[in-house]
Amino acid sequence: MYSKIISWSNLLDAYHKASRGKRGKPDVAAFEHRLEINLNRIREELAEMRYRPGNYHSFYIHEPKKRLISAAPFHDRVVHHALCNIIEPLFESGFIYDSYANRQGKGTHRALDKCQQCARRYAYVLQCDIKQFFPAIDHRILMSVISGKISDMKVLWLIEQILAGGKGVLDNEYEMNYFPGDDLFATERPRGLPIGNLTSQFWANVYMTPFDNFVKRELGCRAYIRYVDDFLLFHNDKAVLHHWKKRIIRCLSKYRLVIHNGAHPRPVEEGIPFLGFRIFPQHRRLKRRKGIHYRRKLKRYLYAFRKGLFSEDQVIESVRGWTNHAGHGNTTGLRKAMFRDISRIIHEKASGPDTHELAGRIEKIMLKR
Repeated sequence: MYSKIISWSNLLDAYHKASRGKRGKPDVAAFEHRLEINLNRIREELAEMRYRPGNYHSFYIHEPKKRLISAAPFHDRVVHHALCNIIEPLFESGFIYDSYANRQGKGTHRALDKCQQCARRYAYVLQCDIKQFFPAIDHRILMSVISGKISDMKVLWLIEQILAGGKGVLDNEYEMNYFPGDDLFATERPRGLPIGNLTSQFWANVYMTPFDNFVKRELGCRAYIRYVDDFLLFHNDKAVLHHWKKRIIRCLSKYRLVIHNGAHPRPVEEGIPFLGFRIFPQHRRLKRRKGIHYRRKLKRYLYAFRKGLFSEDQVIESVRGWTNHAGHGNTTGLRKAMFRDISRIIHEKASGPDTHELAGRIEKIMLKR
């Protein structure tokens, strides 16, 4: 398995995946300028087991909530893709169908569709999300799950190197939770996966697979959806969901995870806040703050466009991406109101053929559904 990871064809494919959509960035362009030399250097470091990850670049984002994003150097991202290319298929076959995050053929919109289907069939939902999920992931437990599928010691060594490279990145984001049997050294347990790594997204699914199987097989939940650390269980009996919640808390403690206190069974008719929407049995609404956030973002893009810092195509690409997402809900009124607001800003601040053309293109996209 390790020889497949470090093969030239796999490393070249990993480079293409890591650079997709990013070739204009300085670090990616510099790597590509000496592509053969850089890939050979990575290959030699891996073959001789001299590879050590570089330092992360970290920054905060505030949508939907404050989170620390940590970006690995580009050459490390190539290694991450090379590793996942080979080991991901081994684990994919063991993932349950109803895990929707970071998997080919799944994703946000399919999870929303499944949520609405369940809301039409069941009366109640138990929605839970895990506190400090990525900072809380325990390296020892993760390695025990991984080693159940992988026996190649060199592959396990590489995984340990990547985990060690991210150790401490999220320490300030983790508020210590103690579990039965913990001693004074519990605070020293290696933990945390940097948010932003391809490997972190993949390993999050690996880490949660035993829990997914517990919900489906031991609880016998027939309507279950998980998207990273946010998961929903549906049933027609509220008492059953209360009982499941107690068992879920006990099961997650084995993996040193804790759910937020506000998780209680609720009628689906109240609407389910999930992945940026509020899901009702017969319709969906985009969360208000999502609309406000994008309106502010688009205004910044328009100001940048007028100053020549943004091209018209870049603005349109952003509008198209948001509209495609918002169009998965009942958002016609929202998109009309947003266009009126944006059109007013465009025309009061500038005039000319370019301005009218941009407004026309935005209108065509925003109001197409």
